[in-house]
Amino acid sequence: MKRVFLMVLDSVGIGEMPDAAQYGDAGSNTLAAASTSSYFSMPNMQKLGLFNIDGVECRPAVDHPSAAFARMTEVSKGKDTTIGHWEIAGIASPKPLPTYPDGFPKELLDVFSSQTGRKVLCNKPYSGTEVIKDYGKEHVETGALIVYTSADSVFQIAAHESVVPVEELYRYCQIARKLLTGEHSVGRVIARPFTGEYPHYTRTTNRHDFSLLPPSTTMLDQLSDNGFDVVAIGKIYDIFAGRGITEAIRTGGNDEGIARTIEWTKRDFNGLCFINLVDFDMLYGHRNDVEGYAKGLTTVDQAIPEILAGLREDDLLMITADHGCDPSTPSTDHSREYTPWVIAGPKVKSGVNLGTLPTFADIGATILDYFGVKSEITGTSRLHEILNR
Repeated sequence: MKRVFLMVLDSVGIGEMPDAAQYGDAGSNTLAAASTSSYFSMPNMQKLGLFNIDGVECRPAVDHPSAAFARMTEVSKGKDTTIGHWEIAGIASPKPLPTYPDGFPKELLDVFSSQTGRKVLCNKPYSGTEVIKDYGKEHVETGALIVYTSADSVFQIAAHESVVPVEELYRYCQIARKLLTGEHSVGRVIARPFTGEYPHYTRTTNRHDFSLLPPSTTMLDQLSDNGFDVVAIGKIYDIFAGRGITEAIRTGGNDEGIARTIEWTKRDFNGLCFINLVDFDMLYGHRNDVEGYAKGLTTVDQAIPEILAGLREDDLLMITADHGCDPSTPSTDHSREYTPWVIAGPKVKSGVNLGTLPTFADIGATILDYFGVKSEITGTSRLHEILNR
């Protein structure tokens, strides 16, 4: 029985990629920004080799790191959650998913309104917390849906739970998902329910993502098709629209995601446990909260010893990210950055620096190789470089 725990620290980039300026992200470095806070403390990841990775200089490297590690390059044209996770799982996206800096086309929203029976408010890029502050009162009074987007490829619908019950909001999202095809195939349609009284509205934990189906075979498909378990913790299920996943555990944030991960280290399964810790992106990066980001990283670091202690002889722990979201820059959007890949486990060679790798997909290819599945995805296995044979 083999187990791989693949943990994505959502948006924990480690420095600008060479083409970052083309995305408006010159100078971005999410990890370095968080490290400026007095709340930042990652001694356990430091021991593994996080700060030995190429270009990571915000804390000292160690002489004898206990894990293998690499700096990962995103080959896909994008910097969002969907594109990043798809590439980790083996899909290189040659063009970015569509975005809507001027809002969605009127003809599209007219059809959406006709099918939902509700008018639309906003229709522009907006902060999720600000949009309910600015449009929430009108929504409650009229019943019109707050539709907005961001720099990402997303169609977001915000509604007060007393005006639009959560299940009804999900149905509206499914309507939007069916409409958003072809040139308008956005990565995610996101339900954003909120509660409270004006002007003190608060988003709830009933968010739900309705993702675009991956356009080709992923690591998850190959594992599940070959009889391996694929356990999804956090929003992994949503990102892959459920495809290739054998069991899903939804979480309310990082703390629950970490707790569920530790629980699964104590359970028998044969395959992959794929975890996303979303708070770095959702709560800290997009809100330019350096202190919160640092505290979040410190919390994860404090959990590392218990996660490692739960690994069995044939287990691997991999820690990576899907893009950046530098909380110290004026932008509140994702940033085009390299990501870390730290690989630990009883059979992993200590101190192996794989250098700068050409695609996130090397992660998926390595996992397939570990389980003896012939890869049908983009990426090159690095298994022979990191394992003691």
